[in-house]
Order: sequence, then structure tokens, then C-alpha cells
Amino acid sequence: MLNRFPPRRQCYICRRRFRRFYPYRDGMKSITPFLLKLGVVGSDVINFGCPFCHSSDRERHLFLYFDRLRLWDGVRDAAVLHFAPEPHLSWRIKSCGPRQYVTADLYPDHLHARDHAVERQDVTDIAAPADTFDLLICNHVLEHVTDDRRALSEVHRVLKPGGLAVLQTPYSTVLTRSIEDPGIATDRLRLEVYGQEDHVRLYGADFLDRIQAVGLRLRLRRHRDVSTDAEAAYYGMNPVEDLILVEKPTIPRGPYAS
Repeated sequence: MLNRFPPRRQCYICRRRFRRFYPYRDGMKSITPFLLKLGVVGSDVINFGCPFCHSSDRERHLFLYFDRLRLWDGVRDAAVLHFAPEPHLSWRIKSCGPRQYVTADLYPDHLHARDHAVERQDVTDIAAPADTFDLLICNHVLEHVTDDRRALSEVHRVLKPGGLAVLQTPYSTVLTRSIEDPGIATDRLRLEVYGQEDHVRLYGADFLDRIQAVGLRLRLRRHRDVSTDAEAAYYGMNPVEDLILVEKPTIPRGPYAS
């Protein structure tokens, strides 16, 4: 007997096929009218979770970027720092054989109770010497951090010259300046203005300025350069979420450098 409802989606990570991803909360109803007007780029709230491996759209999207841009090659024998480590991405990194792999979170006992390897670390005060890591992953973390400028400075400090960092975060395509105000202090207001109860800002175009202000160099990669809208829909990814990849520049050493 023919299947009347053939699979129309596939998880990029576990490769299972099914009819639909499950939504984030109430799908589009989760996005307030205010945020809709601001053209916020973030998770695909309709095609959010895989019903089998439970990967989120933003985790699947990083897998695709790492595959298409051959970023896995840079993980082998590298020192990697991974904040708020996603389980599938963490497993894939370990399988690449990094020389050092540090997983970290401000609340490891609450969010990663089953993974005792996750260290308690504050991204604004990273417990590592300067020039330690070849790769740092901070996927949808900075929107939770009160002092994000200090966090970005720490990212720059602990990266080796030539090291890369992934700094994904929700942002508005309309705002030229980020919205962050201590008066937006209740769950209801933060949900209305920032998009989630534990977010402390909504980034605008000045997020890229903040990155460059600490000395990091943008190496932005567009989704359209590695995939298509049709493929994004099939795998449950947001086709307008580009990869915010940054690099700590190498310091040229002249004859008088100390």
C-alpha cells in the first residue's frame, strides 16, 4: 500500500525522515507583533526540533556550515572552547580528535546535569590564559550576557592569533542600534521586546561593530553561498541566518618586535 503521507523533511544530523519538525513553543504565535516588525533573524520557530534526535534548527545549521566550509578540518588536533555545548555538536567535535576540548556554561548543573565534563565558566571572565584556543563556539549565548562587550573582549583574549570563533545570536534586520535597557526587567517585557524571557538585548547592525571594536575580524559566511532555500526548508534551517564567523588577526612580527 502506498504511503499517503510521504516524508517531506529530513534531519541533517540523525538523517531520519519525517513529515514535519516540531515548532518552538507555539510556532509563529511565539513571535510578538513588535518583533515581527523588526525582522528578527534567529531560530526557525516553525521547523525547530527534530522529533527523533531533538536537535534544534540552529544546531543542524552549524553542522551544515561546518560541513560545507570544511571547518571540521580545523578541529583536528586543535584546542576548542565550546560554551553552552549542544549535545550532537559536542559529540561531533570529540570525534574529530581535538587536542583539547573544553565545554563550559555558567549554569552547568542546571542545564547539563548529565554531562559532568561541562565546566562552570563565565564568558565574561574565561579561566584560560591568553592565546589558548584555536576555535571558540558561542552559539546563541551573547544575547543572555549582560556585559557582552567584556565577553567579546574575552573571546579575543583567549583565541590564538588566527583562531576562529562562531558567534551566532538573534538580531534585527531593521535596527541600526541594539535595544538594551535595564527598565526592561520583567519576563513579559523581555519576551515582548527581546524575544525570550532570559534575553537581555536585541541586537541590531551595531553588533558587528562591537565585534570589530575588540579587535576581531569578521569572516561572515552567507547561507546562500553554501545552500539553498529549498534545502534549508527540507533540513529545517533558517535560510536567512548567516554564519557569524570571526577571526583573531595574526600579529605581524617585524624586525623590531619584542
